[in-house]
Amino acid sequence: MHHPLHRAQTVLAGIALLFAAHAVWAQAPHTVFLEDLTWTELRDQVHQGKTTILVPIGGTEQSGPYVALGKHNARVKVLSQRIAEGLGNALVAPVIAYVPEGGTAPTSSHMRFPGTITVPDEVFKKTLESAANSFKVHGFQNIVFLGDHGGYLKDVQQVVAQLNKNWASSGAKAIVPEVYYSTSSDGYAQILRKHGIRDDEIGTHAGLADTALLMAVAPQMVRQEAMRSGPKVGQADGVYGGDPHRATAELGQLGIDAIVSKTVQALKAATAAR
Repeated sequence: MHHPLHRAQTVLAGIALLFAAHAVWAQAPHTVFLEDLTWTELRDQVHQGKTTILVPIGGTEQSGPYVALGKHNARVKVLSQRIAEGLGNALVAPVIAYVPEGGTAPTSSHMRFPGTITVPDEVFKKTLESAANSFKVHGFQNIVFLGDHGGYLKDVQQVVAQLNKNWASSGAKAIVPEVYYSTSSDGYAQILRKHGIRDDEIGTHAGLADTALLMAVAPQMVRQEAMRSGPKVGQADGVYGGDPHRATAELGQLGIDAIVSKTVQALKAATAAR
């Protein structure tokens, strides 16, 4: 027969476990990714002031024989996470991985290489517009588009202009920080030159710059052994104006840090000016 004191201790221990479990269930995860939150957690965070949403735009395209097709998607997700954390009042939407990449009949641009996915410009722009209106309905005031690929930046700028026209009296604002892309392209090229990297290595697509940035955030997506020992690659291989052989994660981190810091600074200024 159980002693009454032991029985009481067991009951109290059970109650304590119940409260501890409830506390765990009630606590929202420490994440900036919208996808990892429940709708009630999201609602509460918006009410508490997280009213900026970053919309990462990637793209599924060839990047030469040494870099995986999801380069832009992986890179923009990590960059968006770091930028959101730097802002402190922002969340990150799901990555948009389906973007304009050329024609299918006949194939053009990156569509000449297997694995690239394209959508028409109008479909892409409608997707951005619909996503932005969804976020606005749910209480976000700053909808920020971060485009990791230069080919669709004009489309994004057109969408942002139209949204801001439509939202003129609503208090919501669409933003495309130009510094995000300029720092990842021309700005990063300047950094690389200071570290002894030549222009014929840097490249405009799948060269050293592109590859190093990816190595800093997702090294498993770069076929490093083949890249180091393989022959020089060119346009026929999908590499434009560059040579990735000397790319390193350390060089890439210089660019990642610059993109994050400059974009955070620009967005703080843009949202504070409202």
